[in-house]
Amino acid sequence: MSEGEDTVGMDTPPRLAVDRLLDDPETRIVVCCGAGGVGKTTTAAALGVRAAGRGRKAVVLTIDPARRLAQSMGIDSLDNTPRKVETVGAGGGELHAMMLDMKRTFDEIVEAHADGERARAILANPFYQSLSAGFAGTQEYMAMEKLGQLRARDDWDLIIVDTPPSRSALDFLDAPKRLGSFLDGKFIRVLMAPAKVGGRAGMKFLNVGMSMMTGTLSKLMGASLLKDVQTFVAAMDTMFGGFRTRADATFRLLQAPGTAFLVVAAPEPDALREAAYFVERLAAENMPLAGLVLNRVHGSGADQLSAERALAAAENLEEGGIVDQESGKAGLRDSGAEPTGTAEPAGSTQTDRTARTAQTTRTANSPETGSPGPEGDTEAGSTESGVATDTAVVDRITAGLLRLHAERMQVIAREQRTRDRFTSLHPEVAVAEVAALPGDVHDLAGLRAIGERLAAGVPAGA
Repeated sequence: MSEGEDTVGMDTPPRLAVDRLLDDPETRIVVCCGAGGVGKTTTAAALGVRAAGRGRKAVVLTIDPARRLAQSMGIDSLDNTPRKVETVGAGGGELHAMMLDMKRTFDEIVEAHADGERARAILANPFYQSLSAGFAGTQEYMAMEKLGQLRARDDWDLIIVDTPPSRSALDFLDAPKRLGSFLDGKFIRVLMAPAKVGGRAGMKFLNVGMSMMTGTLSKLMGASLLKDVQTFVAAMDTMFGGFRTRADATFRLLQAPGTAFLVVAAPEPDALREAAYFVERLAAENMPLAGLVLNRVHGSGADQLSAERALAAAENLEEGGIVDQESGKAGLRDSGAEPTGTAEPAGSTQTDRTARTAQTTRTANSPETGSPGPEGDTEAGSTESGVATDTAVVDRITAGLLRLHAERMQVIAREQRTRDRFTSLHPEVAVAEVAALPGDVHDLAGLRAIGERLAAGVPAGA
């Protein structure tokens, strides 16, 4: 069992000790990964806020373009430069935040590894502009480049990475290698050949050895695009080997003992299926998994009342019956009131007693009970009518609340079955459950609240 785990019991997964993970000075990088839309960005930001509050000097690298995260940290906007988050930190702790600018990061690589004239030529090249802005895998590669840059600066003792939203769990780990292989691969080497030979000899070599290939490429890509690609390749000649080297170095950094992966998911079949696949892939790549963060978990403070009993109580209230009658006794609207001092049936709940009291009130005020009152007494009749109306309204509201409770209990049961399937496949994975919130997180107080729930590791009401 790793240091970040607490044992709960044989039938439950170990609990993820988030504070222990954040407090460990050996933990230098925390990577939040998982499917899109499960709260990775909020989780990463909340971890950063909590780490800074516990004395760490942390930086959060996010990929989320939404302004709401920056605003929640009290920053007007996030860009490619780490910005300090004020009012966060204790005992020497600090929090900085930044948002990955994919193209700017690529530009910085070019400017750092090419002389001024060549760098300008590359930055102005149309193919480079398309590659840096949206080529498949570029965002993932640049996230890893930026991680390497931050780690090399050594200005922070904890880097928290919010990985890009991916269609597949494989993208985050595979895309940097794919892009590095492309930029240092056979296709690029073929395009580099004429430039390396140079001048007329180069053109002769191209015409003799690759006329068929370039003809085909011209048809597929267009002559103008092929020329842009060849110009780009010629300018980048001295840089290509560095892409794969840096990708490999960052990959090794992710495997290092100071790195901890947190797989983030929601208690939904697709999200946990993706999480399970990611857990397996991380194990195959020998990457250190700290545990699973399960966001948006539902709980109830009244889970002793099952969905079935809540629905039965709602139906009885709506039909005018009595909830949980003793065996053999039917709940009828025209039955007499229960005698004073009658013992409560075994297993009665507050909901059952409320329903019986409502029924007693209806019966006591119904015409069939022979309520005293002078004939033609309109005031008494109005009072009885008002009581009956009020009781009906109370019954309707109570029945509606019971049905809402039943729906909540059904959601809880469904989420539990989904979690159990994941746990049965990966019983060794430590889990921290975060209760679902009624709304979005929009300020530092909300991020702190998420951090507290992460540290607790169990949903409210569970």
